[in-house]
Amino acid sequence: MSDYHPPVNDMLFVLDRLCGLPEIAALPGYRDAGADAQTAAAVLEECARMSRELLAPLNRGGDTRPPAWDDGRVSTSPGFAQAYARFIEGGWQGLQHPQQYDGQGLPKSLAAACNEMLNSANLSFALCPLLTDGAIEALLTAGSPAQQQHYLPRLVSGEWAGTMNLTEPQAGSDLSLVRTRAVPQPDGSYRLFGQKIFITYGEHDMAGNIVHLVLARLPDAPPGVKGISLFVAPKLLADGRRNDIWCASLEHKLGIHASPTAVLLYGDGHGEVGPGAVAEMVGEPGRGLEFMFIMMNAARFAVGLQGVGLAERAYQHAVDYARQRVQSRPPGARESTTIVHHPDVRRMLMGMRAIAEGTRALALYAASLHDRAIGDDDPQRRARYTAEYEYLVPVVKGFGTEMAIEAASLGVQVHGGMGFIEETGAAQYYRDARILTIYEGTTAIQANDLLGRKTWRDQAALARQMGEQVRATQRQLAAQSAPAARAMAGQLQQALQAYGEVVDFLLAAAAPQRQAAAFAGSVPHLMLCGYLFAAWQMARAWLAAAELPPEQAAFGRAKQVTGEFFCAHLLPRCAALRDAVLAGADSVMALPVEAF
Repeated sequence: MSDYHPPVNDMLFVLDRLCGLPEIAALPGYRDAGADAQTAAAVLEECARMSRELLAPLNRGGDTRPPAWDDGRVSTSPGFAQAYARFIEGGWQGLQHPQQYDGQGLPKSLAAACNEMLNSANLSFALCPLLTDGAIEALLTAGSPAQQQHYLPRLVSGEWAGTMNLTEPQAGSDLSLVRTRAVPQPDGSYRLFGQKIFITYGEHDMAGNIVHLVLARLPDAPPGVKGISLFVAPKLLADGRRNDIWCASLEHKLGIHASPTAVLLYGDGHGEVGPGAVAEMVGEPGRGLEFMFIMMNAARFAVGLQGVGLAERAYQHAVDYARQRVQSRPPGARESTTIVHHPDVRRMLMGMRAIAEGTRALALYAASLHDRAIGDDDPQRRARYTAEYEYLVPVVKGFGTEMAIEAASLGVQVHGGMGFIEETGAAQYYRDARILTIYEGTTAIQANDLLGRKTWRDQAALARQMGEQVRATQRQLAAQSAPAARAMAGQLQQALQAYGEVVDFLLAAAAPQRQAAAFAGSVPHLMLCGYLFAAWQMARAWLAAAELPPEQAAFGRAKQVTGEFFCAHLLPRCAALRDAVLAGADSVMALPVEAF
């Protein structure tokens, strides 16, 4: 396994030049956090050190020695519990969370850069704090004052970990089918009965307690999503008794082997509290899915960051191999040399690099919109930033994770036959990447959200506004004297045209009788948005790199070349995606079901 080298310089560049972190730090909501450039650099450097020295060395061992289940209890992979203790000792769980609960209150964009490093270093480990972040967000929004006071300080510190309990054997993406029961008790509490599957870190030995957020139904609840409520059920109650929550087994997965994915039984009689897991309702009855979506939305953005982190790690691994592997003569050479000199290997490495840098810039930019929505004191600006952030979340998740699979696959290809051999490590990134497009909502679910909730809801007004922002950058590039900048401007112009045609088509297909055609093209639409908006950030980076001081000339030139590659090799895919949306719907649904 190659060493991991966190891309701190690129992160600082993106945060400073594309996200406007100095402006964010000066907003009313962040003035007390001290998120200046010096603090940001120090935080990133320290997180880089932890990721490189503590977490990355555990990645391979966690893949080959997954957690062990024994009579309902789970022992995590060797070294994970010790690493988690150091993680919470450093205060990393509370990086972006409110200071009133002992968090550091730093901007989400800075925390996102740190989370990317955790994911690059050890994706399986990083899943535990990812779910805890989501639980914190849900309780901050919907929890009662008593629940917030009891749970949040311990979750923010990392002393306790959080989970999200949605899926059941019969209820995957369709949560209207949830059957877990919540039975009211005379003291105002509830008892939960049911089974939940695919619960990430549902049982483990790293934290002192595990706080489960659970979707369940009251006895008189109506069918469908309106009958679902949200409950909080800890593994251990305040008096130390074990709740009636039993880990029946761990799933055996294609990847992320070191992340314990649990089957949890509620009310199976294994606790110390009698039948039924003791729980409290979070928020009002019947609003469970609404409140859980807060957690899901945070998790979806975080999974997009997992894609960025995995693409970066696969890229570094492939570069390290390409620099060492001697094979054949490249064009014009007289003898065999390392494969990094071969044009097609360089094409693949540049593709991986462009994917990592493009998705990173897009994700951190999206996070900066969230920061502005939180920190600004002007209601109109807050509303605009919130809308733009929410528009980009499904793109960050869907596009970022799909591209991670492509990057990891390219990494295997760079290795050639050795990439198919587990010992080289390239295969692990490919296996780990495969889940990212599935959990926290498949790519189709992200695409349907982007179409139904983000495009149709306002008759594509926000979609067109986003396009105009891209157009402004395109015009800046067109005004440059450098031929490469003008070429990028032309490529952006063509992608913008494809984007506009697709938005027009989808808007016209909003009528119920035409919606099947729109949804048949929803994933190509999302991917088109991803290429366009990532290219937009790479174009902004090209312009910003031109203004760097001479001592950063090498970094700036590399940044520009990567942006030029993205626009020349990846952005043209927008035209094909447009064609698939506009002309491909009929063939999607043409065959009768019996023909499959």
